[in-house]
Amino acid sequence: MKELTLPPDALFDDALIKEYLHDNPDFFERHPELLTTLRIAHGEQGTVSLVERRQQLLRTKVNQLEEEITRLMSIASRNERIYHRLNELCFGLLSCQDIGEVRQLLASHLRQQFGFSHVRLISVQDDEGELARILRTRLVHGHYFGRLTQSESKRLFGSEVGSVSLSLLSAESGRTIFAVASPDAMHFHPDMDHLLLDQLVRLLDHLLPRL
Repeated sequence: MKELTLPPDALFDDALIKEYLHDNPDFFERHPELLTTLRIAHGEQGTVSLVERRQQLLRTKVNQLEEEITRLMSIASRNERIYHRLNELCFGLLSCQDIGEVRQLLASHLRQQFGFSHVRLISVQDDEGELARILRTRLVHGHYFGRLTQSESKRLFGSEVGSVSLSLLSAESGRTIFAVASPDAMHFHPDMDHLLLDQLVRLLDHLLPRL
């Protein structure tokens, strides 16, 4: 145990007291009477003892942890529903005989199951124009989640949309953009995880060159 020795005329400031208590964690065990005699100002309850204040802090921390667990469970449950819906779609895509069936199934399933407004597979034929610019600026990393400009929305979907998910398929599938739009401007956002979407994109990369 580290004991702090000070000259009689030393001034005690907050930092010094904090350092001493940090270096002597058993201080209140050696002086238990202080736990109930020391009082701490509390906005709602006037003054409370150290024990009461510690209990309040612990209850607050427990409540915060419970809220975080509830939030994580909600996210896990939502991701599980998304997984099952996408899994059903993937099995359906494996039965498609041509690109027309793929487009139709993608559009109908994603609209019905997720409420998306637009679902498109868009081939980029040249190196100029709006589509080529979107490919260069929005899909540098293969995916884009978020909002588009008015001109980008109209070029990809024919009308303005809320938010979008854009994915660039592999070179074997041609320069193809898998584009999905939601009427909700906040549905797709840059911080979204694309793990589940990657599985669908990989399947499309497998199917399209063979159709």
